[in-house]
Amino acid sequence: MTDRDMSEQRHEISSDPARLDHARIHHWLSTDAYWALDRTREKQDLAVAGSLNFGAYDRATGEQAAYARVVTDHATFAWICDVYVDRGARGQGLGTRIVTAARDHLAPLGVSRFLLATKDAHGVYANIGFAPLEAPDMWMALQVS
Repeated sequence: MTDRDMSEQRHEISSDPARLDHARIHHWLSTDAYWALDRTREKQDLAVAGSLNFGAYDRATGEQAAYARVVTDHATFAWICDVYVDRGARGQGLGTRIVTAARDHLAPLGVSRFLLATKDAHGVYANIGFAPLEAPDMWMALQVS
């Protein structure tokens, strides 16, 4: 049995907002995620409230083992962000599974453009079809401090 098979048996993925462990998510992101270090709990809770959220939960204990947040219009566009897998659950394909679940949840609604940004997990996302932007010179960003 592969690590992924074991993870599928051990972890359940859900978009039920009532299951989210807000304190745990905030701790993960604000202390261990390079993109969200020092993010306040208030800011994190606002982000969660305005997004579609996915959690991966240990079937035996109910403990949350991973998180992904999606900013979307539920029709054409989705930005997958704040993907985090607990250090104790890494290496089992859980990051791939939670992002795949987000993609599969929105695809039937006609969402045809999914974006994400990563500094260090390109291989994880390439395995499920993500690729570098074809025309990065078309994209712009506004960073407000």
